[in-house]
Amino acid sequence: MKRIALIAHDRMKSQLAEFVARHRDFFAQAQLIATGNTGRLLQERTGLEVERYQSGPLGGDQQIGAEIASRRVHAVFFFRDPLTPQPHEPDITALLRLCDVHYVPAATNPATGEVLLQGLEQGWPELPSKQYEPDRFMAEKNR
Repeated sequence: MKRIALIAHDRMKSQLAEFVARHRDFFAQAQLIATGNTGRLLQERTGLEVERYQSGPLGGDQQIGAEIASRRVHAVFFFRDPLTPQPHEPDITALLRLCDVHYVPAATNPATGEVLLQGLEQGWPELPSKQYEPDRFMAEKNR
């Protein structure tokens, strides 16, 4: 079963909940993980089962980042608030960097969420094998 991480900043939580509710049939086919308050809100508004981690500022972004690095997440929907400074911005940057390093598709707002969802409905990309990247990437970088 595919695993999807769902994360949202405070001012974007309602938009993420509406997005997931609108596409409930799609999300119901995956195992969902989320940071604390986002996961609680998604469970309340959609009735979907969501595995909850710590809230983002308390380490939840890093916990989900570890899942990405361990190749246990297949897509990330992280609705960010671009207008409000976040005290845990380094954790957010690290999580999105891990998506790039491990080729995990990520959407950071409702518009990119729609595009990512349409793509995933066509078929899920295969995660590269453990030997594939990032070792090759680092070797090429050090040339």
